[in-house]
Amino acid sequence: MGMIQEFKEFAVKGNAMDLAVGVIIGGAFGKIVDSIVGDLIMPLVSRIVGKLDFSNLFVVLGDNPNNLATLADLKKAGIAVFAYGSFLTILVNFVILAFIIFMMVKQMNRLRKEEPAAPAEAPPPPEDVLLLRQIRDSLQK
Repeated sequence: MGMIQEFKEFAVKGNAMDLAVGVIIGGAFGKIVDSIVGDLIMPLVSRIVGKLDFSNLFVVLGDNPNNLATLADLKKAGIAVFAYGSFLTILVNFVILAFIIFMMVKQMNRLRKEEPAAPAEAPPPPEDVLLLRQIRDSLQK
């Protein structure tokens, strides 16, 4: 019975709900970033580099007797291929995603910074300290 109660407290406290909301928002955010990368940034990069589709960049490592030209055809034929284009695309996506998340966290931290609280007045000293001070003052006289 104790484990069921602990699970109920865990689920109701908000830990599970926070996690669920984070996963849902993360999935939606991932789609937004994929669109930014695929539809906005990669066309600009490909314009500079001269290739629109990085995923089709590869080096054939094996024999290609039929002179196949696409990566999909080469893989289907079982020919060894060094497919660096897919890696480049994923690497660019990661760098862009990491930069966007960095900027978001930086902005959130800037918004969260609270103004330093005014120094509070020191609480009055306890009675025994006051009594000891009185004794000290009377001894000094």
